[in-house]
Amino acid sequence: MANLKKTLWILIFFLLILHDNMKRPPFLAIIFGTGFGSGFWPWGPGTAGTLLAILIWLGLSVLLPPSILLVALLLLIVAFTAIGTWAANQLEPFWGKDPHRVVIDEMVGAWIPLVVVSPDKVWYVLAAFVLFRFFDIVKPLGIRSLDRRTGGFWVMADDILAGIYSLIFILLIQWVL
Repeated sequence: MANLKKTLWILIFFLLILHDNMKRPPFLAIIFGTGFGSGFWPWGPGTAGTLLAILIWLGLSVLLPPSILLVALLLLIVAFTAIGTWAANQLEPFWGKDPHRVVIDEMVGAWIPLVVVSPDKVWYVLAAFVLFRFFDIVKPLGIRSLDRRTGGFWVMADDILAGIYSLIFILLIQWVL
């Protein structure tokens, strides 16, 4: 009887481990996909992810000269697009289509207009933030059609397009002023 009891406990233990592993998304996908946890912010996770991206860029702008900052930013955009596509693909089966907690796409989108912004031009940094959030929330000019598609790439694509539109507006503002 003791052996049967012991065998049942071992079986229950392994079933619990299997059950736990089947219900949890990969840890690295959570870390990167949620923008290092900023996606868990309950009041506007997309805004929190965008703010984190701006803060990362500002931190890099203090540490790096402008030419290196530009290269670093372009590398971040490319790398985080690839990582974000992977993370979104990993997290969608657990959290649903384009989950709100996944904000790595907002980070990439927010970095795109910053490619043409100088860190000492605070108003342009603020404009990049506001314009990106506007395009990301309203989703005009084809952004909504990208947002309706499924898969990790499309999670990233709508925010990339919002970032491109923001970049164009920043360039127009710079040209006019």
